[in-house]
Amino acid sequence: MTGRAIQALIAAFVLIGFVRAAAAGSPADMISSFRIKHGEVKVVRDPTLDRIALAQARAMAAKDDLSHEVLGSFSSRIVVSRAGRAAENIAYGYDTFDKTLLQWIDSSEHRKNLLLHNASRIGIASAKDASGKRTYWAMEIAGDYEKPGKGKGKGGRDLGPLVAVRRVTTTTTTMTTASRPNASKCHIKLLSLCL
Repeated sequence: MTGRAIQALIAAFVLIGFVRAAAAGSPADMISSFRIKHGEVKVVRDPTLDRIALAQARAMAAKDDLSHEVLGSFSSRIVVSRAGRAAENIAYGYDTFDKTLLQWIDSSEHRKNLLLHNASRIGIASAKDASGKRTYWAMEIAGDYEKPGKGKGKGGRDLGPLVAVRRVTTTTTTMTTASRPNASKCHIKLLSLCL
């Protein structure tokens, strides 16, 4: 075995160990643990972000469509959170959050969202499609919240939050190409992930 292969194998075991160790905690605890190990602060559940995530997961499940745009643009959906920066991860296929999290950790773009700098709040939800066989997941992560009195324009009008949007999607490796919604939208296929 080459040195590079050994390093990859060790990294995989460490990653699996992380997810298994974190599995006993809540999704926010699992994400916080991952963030802290990578120099970021912990996140806490936020009811507004949970509602946004739930609406997104339910809409994707109802339409059987893995898409950030199923309820409109991410910017229009996240604005009610009043966050200065936010990101969203979506997925389908896994019934448990720990497996979904591992999938996101393995994807560089989803990993960037999990490690969003200055993020302090998170919302997570899942919903099953009409057949009950496919689980859709949505995670909203946000930070840089407005301080009272800030963000006011001339005459005290609210200028609204500034939102940095990163859109990332993924599917599980257990789905066949024929069963994936919008499979034709794949631009790059890497390790059975549609990017």
